[in-house]
Amino acid sequence: MAHGHKTDEKIVYVGDSRVRAKSSRMIPQDFSAYPGKSEVFIPNFLLKEWMVGVVVLVGVLCLVMSEAAPLGYPADPTNTQFIPMPDWYFLFMYQLLKYPYTSNHFVVLGTLGVPGVAFGGLLLAPFLDTGKERRFYKRPIASTLMFLSLISCVYLTVTSWSHYEEEMKAKNLIPENIKREEELHAGKGKSGGAETGGAKKPGAQAAAIVAPDDPGAQIYQKATCVSCHGGDLKGMPSAGIPMLRGVGDKRSKDEIMGIIKNGNGNMVKQYDDNIKKGLTDADLNKLADWLSKQKAQ
Repeated sequence: MAHGHKTDEKIVYVGDSRVRAKSSRMIPQDFSAYPGKSEVFIPNFLLKEWMVGVVVLVGVLCLVMSEAAPLGYPADPTNTQFIPMPDWYFLFMYQLLKYPYTSNHFVVLGTLGVPGVAFGGLLLAPFLDTGKERRFYKRPIASTLMFLSLISCVYLTVTSWSHYEEEMKAKNLIPENIKREEELHAGKGKSGGAETGGAKKPGAQAAAIVAPDDPGAQIYQKATCVSCHGGDLKGMPSAGIPMLRGVGDKRSKDEIMGIIKNGNGNMVKQYDDNIKKGLTDADLNKLADWLSKQKAQ
């Protein structure tokens, strides 16, 4: 302490040792002994991760804006030919639920048990694997679980997509998003261009139902045809289900019967299903005859 105003007197500052000196300045830890191998998490490492994340996000946004999302047709509960499929990142789970031990009576195991164990183990991994070793070949348990999980997801995803393609090929179907895009491009090439999209003229109307009191009309309401083509025979052309009004202008009775027995294009054969519903060959003959009468007036 100083006494008076003597310039040559030494000044000694006395502090309280119980009070710690505080500094608002963050001094990063020194990693100079490990060049290129380690760094401070905040802010150095976190800033690099943020910059990489921003670049990836901008790239994804550019892809989204440059390419429109593939869309199918509006949902149609009467379309029995439609094969639902989840997004690609859920294909492995979709395939897993097809197996007997994860579906039906074991659906709880497939939806909660298996995913719960898998994702729960992933969440607990940082707490269970606390060793300092980071080389994967010196961490046999963690590495084995990682490779098994990766191989399982890849296998289930590829298998699920392969089954989907085989089913589409067997039913002679085209994915709705591809079919709709093809129709869009075809519509742009027709008269009217992109503004009209190849739409029909306002004056064009569907042909009326011919002989609605015919016995064949009653058989039609009992047959499997009605589930797709509708009770009004209008079908759903946007979903690939043709209209049966005016079908007599395109198909004869024998051709229609052939389609019922053998199928055609996206339509599978309906003969056996109709027989199971209680219809006879005579009924189907009347049905084909009535449909051949459906001509534009």
